[in-house]
Amino acid sequence: MWQVTMTELRTLGGVFAPWLLPDSGFVTSLSVYLHDLTMKLKTLGTTTLLSAAVLSSAAPPGFPASGNGLWYNTPAGFWSKTYLPVGNGYLAAMVPGGMAVETTQLNIESLWSGGPFQDPTYNGGNMQPSGASAAHLAMESIRASIFANATGEIDNVEVLTTAPGAYGSYVGAGYLISSMNVSGPVSSFARWLDLDEGVTRSTWSQSNETFVRETFCSHPSEACVHHIISSSNATLPNTTFAWALLDSGLPTPNITCFDSSTLQIRGFAGEPGMLYEILGQVHSTHGTVTCTPLNTTNATISVTGATETWISWVGGTEYSMDAGNADNDFSFKGADPHTALTSLLSSATGGSYDNILATHMDDINSTLYGQFSLSLGQSPQLDLPTDQIRAAYEVDTGNPYLEWVTFNLGRYMLASSARGTLPANLQGKWAKDVNSPWGADYHSNINIQMNYWSAEMSNLNVAGSLFDYIEKTWAPRGAMTAQILYNISRGWVTHDEVNIFGHTGMKGGPGGGITAQWADYPESAVWMMLHVWDRFDYSNDVDWWRTQGWPLLKSVTSFHLDKLIPDEHFKDGTLVVAPCNSPEQVPITLACAHAQQLIWQLFNAVEKGFNASGDNDVAFLEEVQTKRAQMDKGLRIGWWGQLQEWKVDLDSPTDTHRHLSHLIGLYPGYAISSYDVDLQGGLVVNGTDVTYTKEEVMDAATTSLIHRGNGTGPDADAGWEKAWRAACWAQLGNASEFYHELTYTIYEDFGPNLFSLYDPGDTDPIFQIDANLGFPGAVLNALLQAPDVASFDVPLKITLLPALPQDKWSSGHLKGARTRGGIVVDLEWDEGEPTMVTLTVDDIPISSSRTVEVVYAGKTVGSFVTKPNLSTTIQNF
Repeated sequence: MWQVTMTELRTLGGVFAPWLLPDSGFVTSLSVYLHDLTMKLKTLGTTTLLSAAVLSSAAPPGFPASGNGLWYNTPAGFWSKTYLPVGNGYLAAMVPGGMAVETTQLNIESLWSGGPFQDPTYNGGNMQPSGASAAHLAMESIRASIFANATGEIDNVEVLTTAPGAYGSYVGAGYLISSMNVSGPVSSFARWLDLDEGVTRSTWSQSNETFVRETFCSHPSEACVHHIISSSNATLPNTTFAWALLDSGLPTPNITCFDSSTLQIRGFAGEPGMLYEILGQVHSTHGTVTCTPLNTTNATISVTGATETWISWVGGTEYSMDAGNADNDFSFKGADPHTALTSLLSSATGGSYDNILATHMDDINSTLYGQFSLSLGQSPQLDLPTDQIRAAYEVDTGNPYLEWVTFNLGRYMLASSARGTLPANLQGKWAKDVNSPWGADYHSNINIQMNYWSAEMSNLNVAGSLFDYIEKTWAPRGAMTAQILYNISRGWVTHDEVNIFGHTGMKGGPGGGITAQWADYPESAVWMMLHVWDRFDYSNDVDWWRTQGWPLLKSVTSFHLDKLIPDEHFKDGTLVVAPCNSPEQVPITLACAHAQQLIWQLFNAVEKGFNASGDNDVAFLEEVQTKRAQMDKGLRIGWWGQLQEWKVDLDSPTDTHRHLSHLIGLYPGYAISSYDVDLQGGLVVNGTDVTYTKEEVMDAATTSLIHRGNGTGPDADAGWEKAWRAACWAQLGNASEFYHELTYTIYEDFGPNLFSLYDPGDTDPIFQIDANLGFPGAVLNALLQAPDVASFDVPLKITLLPALPQDKWSSGHLKGARTRGGIVVDLEWDEGEPTMVTLTVDDIPISSSRTVEVVYAGKTVGSFVTKPNLSTTIQNF
């Protein structure tokens, strides 16, 4: 058996990956087919191979002239810092851009450890029904203790939490290893991600030939493709394709020849665990393709005499959301994926490579760029690789070109990870470990929400999988949680941490410390219902609203109607939530501002959406209206001028916590930004009637935002907390603070590949996607605002360039953006001021005509009432 060390493999491929195997370890699945390459490497010497490389000093041929992409003249290093992403929602891959050897890391969107596949008794983190009575008594006792305590606090709610059990994790699916029998000094190396085409490429010259590798994942075919060719169309060196685990930690799968040109990988995500399969079919032009078994559990495919070769792979698991309900015993188990994959592979590999690539690029263009575009007046920097541009980036100074690329990358990553069956998770659809950070799950107290901030406004119709996921995994088990934990038989509830197996209970467990700060979050589904409402508010899709949107909204609302209780602490006649935590703060108390604001907005959505729903349950609507009038609105000003995070004034002016939970109504909500004194103004403070003006509320929110800091407190250093702050400063119309925080997001937390990195100072930092996807939302909020309002009777205010950093983005355009009311906005500006805006209402029936006011610099510059096909252009500002 040939010994191939990880150092040799990395160097040969031009890839210094952070693999967990030690340098002295053996890659046994690669040993046979890398024999010749290893010997050549030992003869040539790794130093000679690398020292001979000539670094490209300009963007490689084929890189977009617009600069819309990322390029590098050095090999990839750490996975989270330097690999480049491709994906179609169903599959994803991280590409290092190797030379003689390429090690593409693969993902299947539903490949998870844990759940009922590991433990048949897994019940979504719920207590057993036999424990319901005890839970109800405990809940009553907790509430009584909160109301009786002088400060309205208690120490813990651990009695309500459950141990994670077989919660599981999103799992990396191994590596595709593609190697060519080529040796000698390397020159003119470059690798890049073309955001116009959704393709990664690497190119280099070696042995008197220039080679090009291309990798992409096609949404129409649900397949990924890796292609190799020489620039002169000469015969390629002998090429080999194999699959290996390397560092994923999965149990060893069975790798066989499905046929003479197809690898079949079948394995499990655990022992026991979920079944998965990958089929990789190799094609060539003018070549011979041979699949060879290496032993009883391994195989490789070799290609000889080809002028080009490519492998198309498909993958799937036995997971099924449709089996996540009581009728299927919450098994989440579907059919063996093999039959579906063979059918997919057959359709995905038909036609020439050029046709497969063209179909993919047409889809990318129509999804990402066909209807929407942004310019920040940037000039492409084609003379510097992206990592050098990023290294030179400074806070406040900024760089419009890098900011534009980061914006486009965020939209690309959302489209690449959200258009499958499951929504984008904490790492999109990219993860390399068997135990991914935080399980790469769905944290739903900011993270999954931030993932979709830009979707509606930037004309990305990618939220369908999100709503299907909520309907099929949250709702069924969430109804059990509502009954067992809260003694509520209407609707359903979830908490913060949710997997693909319907984990709806409080994930904590006795002895786990004060887990309430993240576990005690029954408002997670409330926040998600605002995304449901936004889908309808932006699209006017009445059919979808009636079949999916409204049923989701009504069921979540029903639960929270029953969960609100009279405030027995302040005894002011209001309805509040208790117990509550403001994510992810320690105090366990009552009437957290975050919860109260969210539920108030939820009730407004019910009223606004009722007529279009086709529902005749008037009693439900009246109950919503009655309890909305009675509930605490979550808006109080505290002793140091802050907007209180809790109804009890517990805020500390030195609290720089990462979350801005009590400012949810500033952004992305509207309880603060669209504050209405008639609807929200009356409350009792220390026995005195108080009515705040909007100016007072906005000033208090500003005070809270200032004291919360820049998003690098002692508790965390994450990009998402900075992106949220940038969006909030934009909502306040503060361009300098917006740009400061936006640039700080990139400077502090974005890596050489512009991935958002948690604790970026670590040697191998964690990739956490929410800031990547939240960044476009923050940018858009500085250019165009149309916050929701409590009632359709209130005019919709569309504000142009509310926080434009005029000296940074002095000219530009925003085309194909969407706002509420089914309105498309085309906006142009120059010298920091708008020059023209066109607003066009969709050519579909609208659920309700709305008065719209267009505002710039505090002045109304136009107004109209929405109706289908209406278009108005404003040029006088």
